[in-house]
Amino acid sequence: MIALLKPATGQADLYDRFLTALAGAGFAGDIARDHGLRTVLATDNSIYQRLPQAAVFPRDSGDVEIVARLAARPEFHSIVLTPRGGGTGTNGQSLTDGVIVDLSRHMNRILEINVEERWVRVQTGVVKDQLNAALKPHGLFFAPELSTSNRATIGGMINTDASGQGSCTYGKTRDHVLDLSTVLLGGARVYSHVMDDQAVAAEQARNDRGAEVYRCAQGIADEQAQLIKDIFPPLNRCLTGYDLAHLREADGRFNLNSVLCGSEGSLGFIVEARLNVLPIPRHSILVNVRYAGFMDALRDAKALMALKPLSIETVDSKVLMLAMQDIVWHGVAEYFPENPETPTLGINLIEFSGDDLDDVERQVHGFVEHLQRDTSVVRLGHTLAVGHAAMTRIYAMRKRAVGLLGNVKGEARPQPFVEDTAVPPENLADFIQEFRDLLDSYGLQYGMFGHVDAGVLHVRPILDMKDPAQAALIRPISDQVAALTQKHGGLLWGEHGKGLRSQYVPGYFGELYPSLQALKAAFDPHNQLNPGKIATPATVPAARLTLVDEVELRGELDRTIDERVWQSYESAVHCNGNGACYNYDPNDAMCPSWKATRDRIHSPKGRASLIREWLRLQGEQNIDVLAASIKARSGNALSGLLDKARNSLARRRGQQDFSHEVYDAMAGCLACKSCAGQCPVKVNVPDFRSRFLELYHTRYLRPLKDYLIGSLEFTIPYLARFPRLYNATMSARPVRYLLEHVAGMVDSPLLSLMDFRAACARWNVGIATPERLAALSPAQRERTVILVQDAFTRYFETHLAADWLELISRLGYQVYLAPYAPNGKPLQVQGFMAAFEKAAHYNSQTLGRLQGFDIPLVGLDPAMTLVYRQEYAKTVGAEAPTVLLPQEWLATAQLPEREDTGKVFRFLPHCTEKTNEPGSIGLWQKAYSRLGLKLDVLPSGCCGMSGTYGHETRNAGTSAIIYAQSWQPLVARHATDGGLVADGYSCRSQVKRQDGKVVLHPLQVVLQQVRAG
Repeated sequence: MIALLKPATGQADLYDRFLTALAGAGFAGDIARDHGLRTVLATDNSIYQRLPQAAVFPRDSGDVEIVARLAARPEFHSIVLTPRGGGTGTNGQSLTDGVIVDLSRHMNRILEINVEERWVRVQTGVVKDQLNAALKPHGLFFAPELSTSNRATIGGMINTDASGQGSCTYGKTRDHVLDLSTVLLGGARVYSHVMDDQAVAAEQARNDRGAEVYRCAQGIADEQAQLIKDIFPPLNRCLTGYDLAHLREADGRFNLNSVLCGSEGSLGFIVEARLNVLPIPRHSILVNVRYAGFMDALRDAKALMALKPLSIETVDSKVLMLAMQDIVWHGVAEYFPENPETPTLGINLIEFSGDDLDDVERQVHGFVEHLQRDTSVVRLGHTLAVGHAAMTRIYAMRKRAVGLLGNVKGEARPQPFVEDTAVPPENLADFIQEFRDLLDSYGLQYGMFGHVDAGVLHVRPILDMKDPAQAALIRPISDQVAALTQKHGGLLWGEHGKGLRSQYVPGYFGELYPSLQALKAAFDPHNQLNPGKIATPATVPAARLTLVDEVELRGELDRTIDERVWQSYESAVHCNGNGACYNYDPNDAMCPSWKATRDRIHSPKGRASLIREWLRLQGEQNIDVLAASIKARSGNALSGLLDKARNSLARRRGQQDFSHEVYDAMAGCLACKSCAGQCPVKVNVPDFRSRFLELYHTRYLRPLKDYLIGSLEFTIPYLARFPRLYNATMSARPVRYLLEHVAGMVDSPLLSLMDFRAACARWNVGIATPERLAALSPAQRERTVILVQDAFTRYFETHLAADWLELISRLGYQVYLAPYAPNGKPLQVQGFMAAFEKAAHYNSQTLGRLQGFDIPLVGLDPAMTLVYRQEYAKTVGAEAPTVLLPQEWLATAQLPEREDTGKVFRFLPHCTEKTNEPGSIGLWQKAYSRLGLKLDVLPSGCCGMSGTYGHETRNAGTSAIIYAQSWQPLVARHATDGGLVADGYSCRSQVKRQDGKVVLHPLQVVLQQVRAG
């Protein structure tokens, strides 16, 4: 299992010296050379994989200046530096074999908001949605709208001159950039904005690199004006990098931001930006039109543009079908009704917005009348989504299109390498038809979505990049698509930048290309900033643009992984890097460990990347991980104990093993399974985490806390016989010290003192046996429920379990308890896979015998209950028992119907339930509604406890950070009136632990209403 890192090369020695000098120069940020983080940063959302030498994370612009000054020293002219933001590019823009300068980890503050003048000043690591959340209370927002807006940084948007939905109205990023603060090589700072010639002359008079930059850029703008006008296309999307056409504004003033926007980090480090912001339209209506054919949708869009909507977005059938299988469809299905006889194969989303509701409604009315009388295209129908909330849900589906395309079945997946072509909108339908003919000639399938109003359609050919023959198609298809776009008056790179597709730049720019080279040389004379992209400096004759198939492809490394292993670990290895897990929003459940640490190894993408590399390295050393798994499950706990002790000692002494880096990343995972529900590609970290831990601990000793956690469900029934003694022991200071510093556990929960047997006796609750159930009549079985116990609510929250018995009994049902047996979830989380499988088989057989009487099995805690339909289903298949969540049973129960009481409760759902069974959340609301209550579901992230995660010493600090990011403010705001409810045991425990407050389970409110009669 040992995967040693490769020895340093001569190039690595140079980078070692650079990083050592950087630390000695006062750099205050983070410097990382570990193989794990470099592996995570080696990919983006493109087809490429490029391992950097290191990564640095500046704390402020002063740190960036130190990096730039040091790199300009003659002995470091061979050092390559590449700025990075969210790392979600589709063309390898931020990939490098040099040093990544990550401006997102620390430099992410909103510095100033000027509401009166409608501008903001931000560090470039700020995420777009983060900015818009801060602007929303002021009625403002920053345009344009990106599909990656919840993880795209402002710096990344500037460096790719990003556009997106609504660009025909709102333009591109550069249209909203007022000032930029850029650090040049050598450390000089350029503050760029619109200037008159006198101000430009003042900049040129300075004695630094900035002066040379202004002289060069102004010379190009003035001397090549006609050539620029002839070559640059009159498109909404125009070009990304370098936009010479806008160096001169319409009024003749000079604007260096034109070339900095879209420069992909090849000219300097943009550290701050002042941006103009716009009023949020008060009213919006989205018209959702369905078509029987995708080309019908495209041709119709051309005519619909004449009606002047804000935007027109289109989605093809492949994306639509994938969306229907995704969590996102739960919120939008009503807007896309299906007719089995005529399936929807394309949709257009047409938005109308404005401040005057009457005006917006008039536009929509006229638009609908057009749809009704126009017969040029066959439409299947349309729906209206009125208001911000409805539109947000639909656009969330559209935004997930990139990720969803990565979730097609099979080894061939849609690949982004010719997917942001732009042509005049009037040419789009004909262009796409030829594009499709081209791909059809290769026998390829593809998915499409995009911005038809701007002439941009994202087309992703489906290829298995592990197959050398299919990977070899990248170059010829790219060549032909580049030619096809020029034929139709467009360009290959209309939205997502050039990156590693820059080889087509000289052919497109022709005799203007030397001007791009001169500009690059003025900024970067030694070709150190993101070299090989956009242009090469004329000052370095040997420099050249990188070819599209020259950089190592992910598939080249992937094909070295044994096919059996690849298929077994497909949840990890199919991660396409779309970055949905980098969601900044603290009130979203996706990956709390990433939000708390800001370390990309602690994200689903990071952990998937590490597992993929680990599998590859195992294969290099001829280690069969599948055989090792079988051996691990058939061995015993004492097997190889001496060897494990030696290896663990070697680790403490600094032994190099990539497995340790993977272990540290996996140990930081909460196993909340939000990734499994929310990732468009369904990357399931807890699944492969458990399998990795199982194998890792065949070589290294387990910490004591693993055994304490794994055995808890087995030992707690015996310890619960003496609850006062147990609680006193666990509360004793010496025991707490030993738990924290030896066992690795803190804040161990205490046993409930309530007599559960008395509660069972009061409500006539017995143990379910096949014999008892067989004696019931069919009518009695219809009024019977079997409760499946879990260790946590049974022994630590006994009063809640008792309330559940009472509620069901008061509703007129006979309650039986399934015999208590360990569920096995703690075993699975810690990687005790053999023991978990044993528990799963035992429980499946036991519960299966009870289930045979057609009496519902109902759990209580969502995390424990969902194990039966998730992990059990993977382990025992069809034998897995069907265990309902409480609200799923309540939806079928005979609840009393009450008049509206006006009482409002606020709900914090468990994150596993919310992201993996989203439809179940609404069932609580329906139950409350029947009782005359209102239940508002609060947008929330993770509580930070997640089972035992928050009780582990190594994770306690991160657990508190996670809680503070989302739950703590919500608890402070809503817990004071007693109207806050949460259905996760660990969630309620965390609130009590962090804030000392008691939060009810939603069923306890239902019980109060039923008791009240």
